[in-house]
Amino acid sequence: MDYSKKTYRNVFEEYGIDSKKISERLEEIKQEFFYSDDRVYFTAGEDMGYLMDTGNNDARTEGMSYGMMMCVQLNMKEEFDRIWKWAKTYMYMSEGENEGYFAWSCSIDGRKNAYGPAPDGEEYFAMALLFASHRWGDGEGIFNYSKEANDILTAVLHKGENGRPGEAMWNHENHQILFVPGADFTDASYHLPHFYTLFSEWGPKEDKNFWCQAAQSSREYLVKACHPVTGFSPEYGEFDASPMSRPLRWGKWRHDWFYSDAYRTVANIALDYEWFKKDEGQIEAAANIQKFLLDDMRAGTYHTYEIDGRVADTNVLHPVAITSTCAEGALALENNELSKEWVLTFFNTPLRKGDRRYYDNCLYLFAFLALSGNYRIY
Repeated sequence: MDYSKKTYRNVFEEYGIDSKKISERLEEIKQEFFYSDDRVYFTAGEDMGYLMDTGNNDARTEGMSYGMMMCVQLNMKEEFDRIWKWAKTYMYMSEGENEGYFAWSCSIDGRKNAYGPAPDGEEYFAMALLFASHRWGDGEGIFNYSKEANDILTAVLHKGENGRPGEAMWNHENHQILFVPGADFTDASYHLPHFYTLFSEWGPKEDKNFWCQAAQSSREYLVKACHPVTGFSPEYGEFDASPMSRPLRWGKWRHDWFYSDAYRTVANIALDYEWFKKDEGQIEAAANIQKFLLDDMRAGTYHTYEIDGRVADTNVLHPVAITSTCAEGALALENNELSKEWVLTFFNTPLRKGDRRYYDNCLYLFAFLALSGNYRIY
């Protein structure tokens, strides 16, 4: 399909913000995110760079793949190539059970903190690389973007087959992405049906049908994962979309509530709708979240919630992320005063400062790109 003539909503303009002001604000955000004292992106040597999780002082496949997606959207090829080279140099695993995957966390000097992957990184890497191939053309070696993307897409589906070591990142029976390879549960915020639709068109031809089914499965999953009143999804979920409350081997922290990972779900739903206009009932979550969190937004203080809306007894770590993603939900909704209030509040919210700025500001930049019509299919 030819996406070159596709149009994208500029929600800021729809709600009365001048186009020049929008462009100027986007440039300010880019400069602060990539180049200021409060940046998240850092160069390394002559030709590499990384995004740092400033709250944990490491580089994660989440942030690295996010950075690449931001760069291809902003036409920042040098930074894209720097991030990708760092990821391939330090994160990529060329042997062992997880050969073909990327270590989810590395120290900023490149040492691996773990030898396991996080599937959201791989799916963003693949999508960003395909966009880069279409926007800039393929280069040589690791900069043969389309080949690198297809290698990742083959690994995530076919590890464990035909003598290949390790396990896949998708369940082949229900077409759901897994929290980690081999897991028996998922994460609603990992479900990106808009990416899977494009993987079905541009990925390995033998997997076209799987990705088509994965896109449909994810949209249907998100309908069930988002609470019908609050719109909240849990961080981790069972395959039937109920909250995953079982204990995990790597820690005692719970993941069955509306907490940090889960803030991304409404943004993903909204971008999917903006790109493909397919609704299985999942876009209702955007309206429900905007309504349920309205008082918190107006007060400037968010609570942590159980998915049914009961207040939970812990602090919110990423308030700017909540404002950003809830505002981005406007892409899935008809013009209305409630969405307008969220969008204008977001536009006037500054990027976060301090140690916790990484996650908030990543979701902030994505939301600004999307709401300004600059998060596009290439």
